[in-house]
Amino acid sequence: MFGKNDLIEAASLVYRHMPPTPQYSWPLLDECTGATVIVKHENHTPTGAFKVRGGITFLDWVKRTQPGVQGIVTATRGNHGQSQARAATAAGLRATIVVPHGNSPGKNAAMRAFGADVVTFGADFDAARGAAARLASSENLFPVPPFHREIVRGVASYALELFAAATDLDTVYVPVGCGSGICGVIAARDALGLRTKVVGVVSTEAAGAKLSFESGRLTATDSADTIADGLAVRTPVEEAFAIYARGADRIVAVSDDEVREAIRILFTATHNMAEGAGAAALAALLQEKEKMRGRKVGVVLSGGNIDAPLLADILQGAA
Repeated sequence: MFGKNDLIEAASLVYRHMPPTPQYSWPLLDECTGATVIVKHENHTPTGAFKVRGGITFLDWVKRTQPGVQGIVTATRGNHGQSQARAATAAGLRATIVVPHGNSPGKNAAMRAFGADVVTFGADFDAARGAAARLASSENLFPVPPFHREIVRGVASYALELFAAATDLDTVYVPVGCGSGICGVIAARDALGLRTKVVGVVSTEAAGAKLSFESGRLTATDSADTIADGLAVRTPVEEAFAIYARGADRIVAVSDDEVREAIRILFTATHNMAEGAGAAALAALLQEKEKMRGRKVGVVLSGGNIDAPLLADILQGAA
């Protein structure tokens, strides 16, 4: 997708707005997985998730290529929306964000705090995405897709940081929603000429990316009902699928129970909060720990934006 200089240029832009995030080794994670685990802490960004990076590069591109634009509109389950709202407000643009009914109250509040007008529509992300497209036309707003080259270019900066700190990773586990995260990791790995395997992680309740990867054709699911809202996508994004279909080693599906356990382990072992999608990578490593025993593995903690009542229930062992 990109040359090394393309990604370094994007990273330089990102660093005008935020510092790099850390990657740490946690001995308690090594003990419970049997691997040497490096956690990439994207929960430490200004929005609490990796998406902020893509918002920075995408809105820079919009300002340069769409000089007459007055505002943007996009659909989200929360982290993409925070990213776009933050970047649009900083650029002096209006931001309208469409979320489905039942979306995370905490994420909705954060998007409003970043300056967005939050609109609720539909039962899930895919329905909200359709509503966003209609608003773009009726209100003359620039439509922000869930996946775009410039979003991936910014997101890839976290993978550059991870690979610079740990060039000898055998495997990196990456959560997959619309696909910017896994495509950013693949882009950085390929630009740097590394041999690290990239493993995508989806929910068993929203396994479209896994089904598509294994069948070789885009495959949607009928529903996407999971506590890992960042993974709750019924229809995979075709442009992203074209990249991870070639660049990923495999895609693993994790259950909500496995995600809950990974959230508990991350809290106990690292004292970091992880939202469902943020814990999915560790859940996949735990599922495959016999296969990965003795190897050096990267785990992307993609976000920590979990609502307090849900976190409290999970930490208390609720199903």
